[in-house]
Amino acid sequence: MEQKSLRLVIADNESLIRMDLREMLEEAGHEIVGEAMDGRKAVVLTRSHRPDLVIMDIKMPQMDGIAAAKKMAEEKLAPVLLLTAFSQPEIVEKAKDSGVLGYLVKPVQEAQLFPAMEIARSRWQEMQDMEAELAGLRDTLEARKTLDRAKGILMAMHHLSEPEAYRRIQQYAMMKRKTLKEIAEAVVKAAGDKI
Repeated sequence: MEQKSLRLVIADNESLIRMDLREMLEEAGHEIVGEAMDGRKAVVLTRSHRPDLVIMDIKMPQMDGIAAAKKMAEEKLAPVLLLTAFSQPEIVEKAKDSGVLGYLVKPVQEAQLFPAMEIARSRWQEMQDMEAELAGLRDTLEARKTLDRAKGILMAMHHLSEPEAYRRIQQYAMMKRKTLKEIAEAVVKAAGDKI
């Protein structure tokens, strides 16, 4: 399976590691859009470049990789793959809580790096899709609640049955070329203005 070319930010306070990563990634056809020596700069670069993936070390000055990853996850900037020279359980636990989508122990080998990158990108996409679906469901639920309130208002004001109230909203929406939600919101607002 051929891997898609990615735009990446790499962050490590050791220039030799950054250089090795850059070489490995560019040879595989990826583009490095930013390099940082500390977590704070990694966050700034990630905000400005919106890369496909961030690969960064845990131990860095100013802001460590875990804090930077948490910030990136909160702002939904990019998936993060953490690198570390340590595999202590408490560091792994902190990494899990920061929203990172992958974790590799140095020295980084191509055989582990590229599959970890693919998995991190895949998990990120799944999360984005789920968030979009959840937002859609919230909108649908909110629209349904508003429609139910509008039907209730029409039923009370005009002594209509529920199906009749719904039909009136539906007819008005078609006539005005508006959505049911827009008409329902207008009915609710108009009723609120009269109270």
